[in-house]
Amino acid sequence: MLSRRRSLLLGGLAWTLLSTLAAVGLAQSELTRLREAFDTDARIAHRLLSQRAAQHDAILATLNLLQPTRSGAEDDQPQQHLPAVYPQVLLVLQRDRGHDWRDAALQAADAQSRVLDRAVSVHIDLAQGRYLLVQHGEPASHALRLDLRAMVPWSEWPIRVDDPQRVSLQFGGQSLVLQAGHGAPDAAPWPYAFRKVLASPSQPFEVVVERGFGWADLPWGRMAGASALIAALLAAAAAWWRQRVARRRAEELLRLGQVARLNTLGELAAGIAHELNQPLTAVLASTQAARRLLADEEHDPADTPLLRQALDQAAAQARRASDVLLRLRRSVERPDAGRVLQPVALDVLVADTLHLLEPESARRAVVPQVVAAAAPVVVQGDAVAVQQIVHNLVMNALQALEQVDAAERRLVLTLDTDGDAGRLRVADTGPGIPDDALPRLFEPFYTTRPGGLGLGLSLCESLAQGMGGALAAEANPPCGACFTLRLPRVAERP
Repeated sequence: MLSRRRSLLLGGLAWTLLSTLAAVGLAQSELTRLREAFDTDARIAHRLLSQRAAQHDAILATLNLLQPTRSGAEDDQPQQHLPAVYPQVLLVLQRDRGHDWRDAALQAADAQSRVLDRAVSVHIDLAQGRYLLVQHGEPASHALRLDLRAMVPWSEWPIRVDDPQRVSLQFGGQSLVLQAGHGAPDAAPWPYAFRKVLASPSQPFEVVVERGFGWADLPWGRMAGASALIAALLAAAAAWWRQRVARRRAEELLRLGQVARLNTLGELAAGIAHELNQPLTAVLASTQAARRLLADEEHDPADTPLLRQALDQAAAQARRASDVLLRLRRSVERPDAGRVLQPVALDVLVADTLHLLEPESARRAVVPQVVAAAAPVVVQGDAVAVQQIVHNLVMNALQALEQVDAAERRLVLTLDTDGDAGRLRVADTGPGIPDDALPRLFEPFYTTRPGGLGLGLSLCESLAQGMGGALAAEANPPCGACFTLRLPRVAERP
């Protein structure tokens, strides 16, 4: 149960992190796309307004080239054909040779235009959207009164009226809004602004395009889809991982089961050899005695050779059977034969075994508690044999805990050292072991569990002794049993 909660917590954290990263990436990509589109529209707007400003310079240059044939004072009458062609031209003014402009500002701008050899803006009133553009010429100079709002080519304008962009012209602290847009760009979470002066030096108005991108501009649909996809991928990965862990656990349990069956078979063979050796020895002794009796007492001389031959064959076969069983017993009495003892970390083997038995523990609603020393407990032994002992002890404890209420089930594994030995104590709160059963607990074929063979603990003791250790059992007050495994400890290097 605890492992499942931990897995769910880790999965939730992984989903949150990956979903956040995906959402940030999608949001950044969308904001970059919107920014690029905004920048493109702003540059097109700037180019169109710059073309109109250049057009004004061209109109004045054309008027100066087409000098009028009549002379006179300042002409304050508009030339009718220009406003019809160019709506932004409100009025055309002309100063003839030998005359001055009536407006001192126009006169100063005319002089400045002669020095700069280009048109000059004067009487700039962005609040009204009006200004004058003066171009010095000989014999006459000309000026245009222009409407800034009318100079916007709406037919080619890239920004729709309902778009949120705000477009304005700014000069000397004045500002003229050409397109209001909607919203407050500066108050938005991601405000963008484009600023660039018109390409005509005679009309140095700064084109300002502003827009604020808010939460509503983020790709919420794609972000939700990405989160759902990540959740599906994590669920698939978790299912694959659970299957992989279950498969590895089953393979490891199968390996331990095969080793246990082989060792149990050896233990069983050792028991059979022990049980059969005595009657075979008795047969051998009886046949030898009969042979001696035949040799001492009177008997029919005709039957003596046949009787002696039969007894000799019986003795030989009995001796042969005894030798075979003796060899079998010697081969299985030492479970350490063929094993190479080496340093093994007892705490790692305990953790691996508990992992293998995790489904068994969860099925019985038991959460094993491991109390380990600060330093790892390293012992001299065989990893497979030690793991088999721990497996048997933990399984016996879990089976014993089935007999008590779920609320009373406790399983504690304590790892520590005792002198030159590493020690593992497996204590449960089950029904315990009867006092009369404790002395015979490790005898082969002795069991207190219905249906048991009585070879598990005997095998564990044989394995422990084969590694130079010991296995003991005792009561675990107030209830339950405690098994203690002691193995030679590997000395720490200085």
